[in-house]
Amino acid sequence: YLKHELVGGDVSPAFLLKPGAKMVTASKATVPTISDQASAMQLSQCAKNLASALAELRTASQKAQEACGPLEIDNALSMIRGLEKDIQEAKASAEDGKLRPLPGETLEKCSQELGTSTKAVSSAVAQLLSEATQGNENYTGMAARDVAQALKSLASAARGVSATTDDSIPRNAMLDCAGDVMDKSANLIEETKRAIAKPGAESQQRLAQVAKAVSQALNRCVNCLPGQRDVDNAIRTVGEASKTLLSDSFPSSGRSFQEVQAQLNEVAAGLNQSANEVVQASRGTTQDLARATSKFGQDFSNFLEAGVDMAGTSQSKEDQTQVVSNLKTISMSSSKLLLAAKALSTDPSSPNLKNQLATAARAVTDSINQLITMCTQQAPGQKECDNALRELESVQGMLENPTEAVSELSYFDCIDSVMENSKVLGESMAGISHNAKNSNLPEFGDSVSAGSKALCGLTEAAAQAAYLVGVSDPNSSAGQKGLVDPAQFARANQSIQMACQNLVDPACTQSQVLSSATIVAKHTSALCNACRLASSKTPNPVAKRQFVQSAKEVANTTANLVKSIKALDGAFNQENREKCRAATGPLIEAVDNLTAFASNPEFASIPAQISPEGHAAMEPIVTAAKMMLESSTGLIQTARSLAVNPKDPPKWSVLAGHSRTVSDSIKKLITNMREKAPGQRECDDAIEVLNGCIREVDQASLAAISQQLTPREDISMETLHEQMAASVHEISNLIDPVAVAARSEASQLGHKVSQMASYFEPLIMAAIGTASKILSSQQQMAVLDQTKTLTESALQMLYTAKEAGGNPKVAHMQEALEESVQMMKEAVDDLGATLAEAASASGAVGGMVDSINDAINKMEDTPALEPEGNFVDYQTTMVKTAKAIAVTVQEMVTKSNTNPDDLGGLANQLTNEFGNLANEAKYAAVTAENDEIGSHIKKQVGELGFSCTTLVTKAGALQCSPNDSITKKELIESARKVSEKVSYVLASLQAGNRGTQACITAASAVSGIIADLDTTIMFATAGTLNRENAETFADHRECILKTAKALVEDTKLLVSGAGASQEKLAQAAQSSVCTITKLADVVKLGASSLGSEDPETQVVLINAVKDVAKALGNLISTTKAAAGKPHDDPSMLQLKNSAKVMVTNVTSLLKTVKAVEDEATKGTRALEATIEHIKQELAVFSSSEPPPKTTTPEEFIRMTKGITMATAKAVAAGNSCRQEDIIATANLSRRAIADMLHSCKEAAYHPEVSKDVQMRALRFGNECASGYLGLLEHVLVIIQKPSHDLKQQLASYSKRVAGSVTELIQAAEAMKGTEWVDPEDPTVIAENELLGAAAAIEAAAKKLEQLRPRTKPKEADESLNFEEQILEAAKSIAAATSALVKAASAAQRELVAQGKVGAIPANAVDDGQWSQGLISAARMVAAATNNLCEAANSAVQGHASEEKLISSAKQVAASTAQLLVACKVKADQDSQTMKRLQAAGNAVKRASDNLVKAAQKAAFDAQDDQAVVVKSKMVGGIAQIIAAQEEMLRKERELDEARKKLAMIRQQQYKFLPSELRDEGQEQ
Repeated sequence: YLKHELVGGDVSPAFLLKPGAKMVTASKATVPTISDQASAMQLSQCAKNLASALAELRTASQKAQEACGPLEIDNALSMIRGLEKDIQEAKASAEDGKLRPLPGETLEKCSQELGTSTKAVSSAVAQLLSEATQGNENYTGMAARDVAQALKSLASAARGVSATTDDSIPRNAMLDCAGDVMDKSANLIEETKRAIAKPGAESQQRLAQVAKAVSQALNRCVNCLPGQRDVDNAIRTVGEASKTLLSDSFPSSGRSFQEVQAQLNEVAAGLNQSANEVVQASRGTTQDLARATSKFGQDFSNFLEAGVDMAGTSQSKEDQTQVVSNLKTISMSSSKLLLAAKALSTDPSSPNLKNQLATAARAVTDSINQLITMCTQQAPGQKECDNALRELESVQGMLENPTEAVSELSYFDCIDSVMENSKVLGESMAGISHNAKNSNLPEFGDSVSAGSKALCGLTEAAAQAAYLVGVSDPNSSAGQKGLVDPAQFARANQSIQMACQNLVDPACTQSQVLSSATIVAKHTSALCNACRLASSKTPNPVAKRQFVQSAKEVANTTANLVKSIKALDGAFNQENREKCRAATGPLIEAVDNLTAFASNPEFASIPAQISPEGHAAMEPIVTAAKMMLESSTGLIQTARSLAVNPKDPPKWSVLAGHSRTVSDSIKKLITNMREKAPGQRECDDAIEVLNGCIREVDQASLAAISQQLTPREDISMETLHEQMAASVHEISNLIDPVAVAARSEASQLGHKVSQMASYFEPLIMAAIGTASKILSSQQQMAVLDQTKTLTESALQMLYTAKEAGGNPKVAHMQEALEESVQMMKEAVDDLGATLAEAASASGAVGGMVDSINDAINKMEDTPALEPEGNFVDYQTTMVKTAKAIAVTVQEMVTKSNTNPDDLGGLANQLTNEFGNLANEAKYAAVTAENDEIGSHIKKQVGELGFSCTTLVTKAGALQCSPNDSITKKELIESARKVSEKVSYVLASLQAGNRGTQACITAASAVSGIIADLDTTIMFATAGTLNRENAETFADHRECILKTAKALVEDTKLLVSGAGASQEKLAQAAQSSVCTITKLADVVKLGASSLGSEDPETQVVLINAVKDVAKALGNLISTTKAAAGKPHDDPSMLQLKNSAKVMVTNVTSLLKTVKAVEDEATKGTRALEATIEHIKQELAVFSSSEPPPKTTTPEEFIRMTKGITMATAKAVAAGNSCRQEDIIATANLSRRAIADMLHSCKEAAYHPEVSKDVQMRALRFGNECASGYLGLLEHVLVIIQKPSHDLKQQLASYSKRVAGSVTELIQAAEAMKGTEWVDPEDPTVIAENELLGAAAAIEAAAKKLEQLRPRTKPKEADESLNFEEQILEAAKSIAAATSALVKAASAAQRELVAQGKVGAIPANAVDDGQWSQGLISAARMVAAATNNLCEAANSAVQGHASEEKLISSAKQVAASTAQLLVACKVKADQDSQTMKRLQAAGNAVKRASDNLVKAAQKAAFDAQDDQAVVVKSKMVGGIAQIIAAQEEMLRKERELDEARKKLAMIRQQQYKFLPSELRDEGQEQ
């Protein structure tokens, strides 16, 4: 069927995407729960195939949409004309008696389809009108296609109804009406086409008329349905009969009041029963409904007749008016009941309509009761009893088959309601009995009314609770809420229409006008809110747009009406009343259109499907409630007769019996409701399953520890991995739903908990299977432990979920639930990460491909949360992520050639990056300027995703077979495609907000220019920025000035661009980057032309342009942030401030350029520029924005030293007043202060620094910079007006700076706490060297860990454990030296603390020498250990001799001894640290000796075991002897030379060593 539809071209392929995606998700969720491997794999593969086919279909349909958009209207028109022709052919067949129903068609089914498709056509027509009014051809085309689709369903249903109807008259009527609908719809499409081509008021008017004709034709078509005609007749009967109420006088019938009263009571009972019968019949066949409505019409006529008689019999005019008013109310509620029955018969599956019908029936009962109460004169209490009995009869239907929600109450609200109402009922029953006994009849009546209300409340709560219990059974499926509630729209529509009628009623008073206006405002506001919500939830772009448009129309027409009502309230005259009447028309039309559109079945709720098990669970509650109602009815009937005759003993015992039964049934109801609380049984079952899983994991862990875990041979490792990953993914998806259900949705708890538990058994099986195939016991245990942790955290969550039970009032459980959710999420993340790592290491990429497809599908869904940022925020993040993807892809290409094993990790990284990009794209699309840009972004990201899946698949394939050249080529091709798609994504983002995108690009370019200028400053400072040819600065001055002025113009454009269009902003950003690039280039040329002999002036000039570039970078960032914001937004203020700084810096550059060649003022100018620069740096420093990185307090202290030098320079320059000194001071000050401020802020924001220390450091940093600024400003004053007094004051300024520096250093000490050290101190350098050595040794030890003995052919009697011995010994040496160096650094800290080192100034030089000794010793230990590891490595691989290994080991021992001696020189022999140091030293020596022994033994054994093959022939034998002697002599000579060489090295090396160490060295 689908194939036929798609090939026929009548159906949009887009309608397959959503159900297709749901099917893929459901299939993937099912895979882990299938025990048969073959079936599971097949389903998994089919799901993957379907996902990729849907992806291709989505792309193709988007492209087709773009290509065929304008042809949609013509296509829709030809389709409708074709349908019209089909209807005519069906009519001809019917006349020939050849029209047969299609297989599966029945009258009931086709009638329902006709009702549903009628709503769909109405909705699509409303949408079409709205789009045509706006004149958007693309969207109008889509709406026209939707109309044609809906009409196709209508035509099919109409043909089905005709084919299943035996009577020729209704059959022909149905086909005629359907043909008429097609004809009118074709006219509508033609009119729409004309309106799009030639828009205007006239075409809109014609459109509205044609649409009305379609609507009328649809109504006629529905009225042809069997059963509908009868309902219409009944509605007509009610209408006709009600006309008698419009009469001015009601003559008396001549009968007595008692007769009329008795008749009214009788017909009232008949009408009440008929109303309940209509409710029952609407659930049956159309014939049942026809009969019930006909009877209701008849009973209504009888009732009205009796009512009019009563009005005639009334004594006063006032009573008569009251009776007539009540009769009108009954007439209205009866019409509503019949309309609800009619609606339900055409759409029985609609969940809201059944409730509406029941409500309408109760409204009929209530209005009858009101009339009876007013009109009848009976003994007190009798009326109340009759009313109560009628009310109980009307609520009885609720318990017949509670398959729908009857209210919004949650399960626990139902229990509360039952408890409250049972209390009221208890009191009422006591009151009934007591008051009847004492003949207190008015009080008796009150007790009966109160009891009746309580019983209705109990019944409603019981029905709702039963429904929730049924739905919560895991085999049932809960109903889904629709996009909108059509009942709400219909109610609002009705209320608005009634209020508008009141407004235009000539008899309406001023206060009534205002109350009607309030009703209109209340309901239109609710409608607009409902539209806003629906628009944000629907993924359909056309519907999204339509909801927004409809809400606008309703809001605008309401505003116009309110305006005219205000005028009417001000001057209550006929003219204003007429204006008011005119304003109601458009509002009613707008609300009608919206209601028609909202009635689309696509937006309707899906009713719940309750399973047989669910029905069984409901039964006890329903039975108890029914028993309660029955007994209550008996109780009220008995009480009624007792009120008249209290002296009737048998009746009293009957009353007592009923009373007891009611009490028992309520107790039973409450007990059943508590026992049947939804989800509890399922939680217990799930807890049992999880306990079983934990036991299985424990057994597997024990088996793994004792090496008895048998590997699974029936399944591959990759499949097991996939099974685990799939189970973990599904469990992860269920954490939040379980939590939400446990918090407040009891009916969902059982479903979600059962679902979650079902994934643990497959997870455990797969985890044990995976562990059984892993060789490393450590990895085995890691997999099992993490799986167990996840299961335990799930168990904990289930216990808390069971306790919380979906009851929001259990407040103390909410926190515990939150904690258990967090724990479980962490456990899932840990296991997921382990699996992803393992998968990427083995090249298994199935999970990654699924993740990418998931991300694409989720992107298509509407976001659940409101976007937190605006488009610019999401755009900026997406650009970053897209660029990161491009980098990862490039790296994959590189690794495919060099190291294919790394491809898995990169593929995993690419998957995560794409996931982030898709998530951001969802929100970017929502916040984009319009839907087209949003959908374009999603489309490009989707295409990028499909390219990524191909690349990831190729990466997995190449990792498994690294030498496959074809796969390598394919991978490179896929990578090229991904890079191309990344550029398309960036382009789509640029289209979304060209301006902000240009700002992002411009900011990046400016930071590049600043880096380039920094490099130029380094060249200039070094004196290597030379001039080219014989050029002078004058050659460049004009060009610099001109470019700088152009930059000022660009700044103005940039600032105005923030409030203008994206296009203008983009141009301004691009222009400013071009200008700053040019300015930087001409200033560099100008600086070069000054010549390298004047580097300070060169630096001043380049610094000036660097300041401009920095200010521009900042301005571009603030412009981007302020784009599109209102004028009073804080970002606009920031923009103005940035613009001021920019202008200041450009002005400063211009002044600097003019002063550069003026020897008298260039220093002064440089100083002014520096002062301005420091002020700007200080402003940045004082802002609350944290720095991009943090630094250590040592680095900060190092930076403060520059200020001391700069202060000295500044004082000297102030005294000398020479321009050269002043320029040098300006350059040095600029650098020193900027470095200090940066490092101060970076150190203060270090995570380990406390808040108060941070505040202190920032305060003194500010004071230091301010003090220095004061000093420079004072120097500036001296230069301009030198005087002795002023020069005298320099000292006080410099002291202030020195004081601040001291404070800063103390703040840095506080940052380090007690561990503060001077970074220049040799002792500290020594400690850092020791720690560095320790790190080097640990790295070497790790390298040894990875070594394995080489395999070689086995020779006779050769021992194979030599390599193992070497490696073990080398490892222990590495570990021991590492411990030794750490102990040495601890010893040194102790010495510093005791003051033996670094504390006594007199010993400073001595300490320095000692530190140098320790440093060299530490370095020697590290170097020797490194050599040892290299030698061990070479020896194991067979490249080096045992001798090299032995000498390396001895070298370690020697350097260790040297380190120990260096430490002993000052240490306290009894200290713990020294003892630890000694122990560590001994351990190193022991380990070295062991290695030497092992190597020597191996060498000796090898010599012993080496068999010499003696040649048998004489000549050969002599040659052998000569060769051996020659070798021996050569080796002796080499040994002598080696000994001499070693002696020379030792002499050089140990020249300065203490005597103890020399002796030790000699021995070795």
